[in-house]
Amino acid sequence: MSFPAWYQPLYSFSGFFVGMLVGITGVGGGSLMTPLLVLLFGVHPATAVGTDLLYAAITKTAGTAVHGMHGRVNWRVVGLLASGSVPAALAMLWFMAGVNRQSPEVAHAITLSLGCLLLLTALMLLCRGQVLNAMRKWRGKRGVLAPRTIAILTLVLGLVLGTLVTMTSVGAGALGVTVLLVLYPQLDVREIVGSDIVHAVPLTLIGGMGYWFIGEINWTILFALLLGSIPGIVAGSLLAPRLHERLIRIVLAVTLLVVAWRLIFP
Repeated sequence: MSFPAWYQPLYSFSGFFVGMLVGITGVGGGSLMTPLLVLLFGVHPATAVGTDLLYAAITKTAGTAVHGMHGRVNWRVVGLLASGSVPAALAMLWFMAGVNRQSPEVAHAITLSLGCLLLLTALMLLCRGQVLNAMRKWRGKRGVLAPRTIAILTLVLGLVLGTLVTMTSVGAGALGVTVLLVLYPQLDVREIVGSDIVHAVPLTLIGGMGYWFIGEINWTILFALLLGSIPGIVAGSLLAPRLHERLIRIVLAVTLLVVAWRLIFP
């Protein structure tokens, strides 16, 4: 059977699988999609990152609309994060445009960074409660932080996220939400998550458009992934209430640990 050039069944199946896991666990697709493209399909790391950033920008737009309609967005937090992440993303894109992205050294740097961030994501899935408690105890010893200090730390977090996400397409969910929960304990968790998702849209869109500009987007793969991921996210969201959330989180964390090991030690 022949398929149109824009439709590749295996990519669409992978998109459905990743979308379903995102719908069940809420973990960003970049934690799964980019390594899947690199390890399973042999896509060059830079092209995998660029394609996934544009994919994430499109899929997260729906999440932005939902959280915005329900008032689960703190626009001040989003603005502070973007004030750091957007310049960092542009700087990283400028750097990526100036290097030989086909060189083994650049490919290795991307895959190594991706593997380390997947390792961090897995640890956050398994130990987020313990990590949060430790960070909150540390903050308690420091006393009440001044609003100016919190604003500066949020901007610095944006800088870090902008750099990591633009280089690897991973980092916002694992690192961002955890740090925001410590910086803003007075905010509802749903508001933190909503703000993180809304912030991720312009960040991934800028990153994706930048990679498009330097020629690192595979449109065939992108369309095929979207064809599978959108119904996958819907299916995962419907299944989530019926599944044991902690068990799913453990299985996903173990999967990410295996993938991280494969990326770090090829």
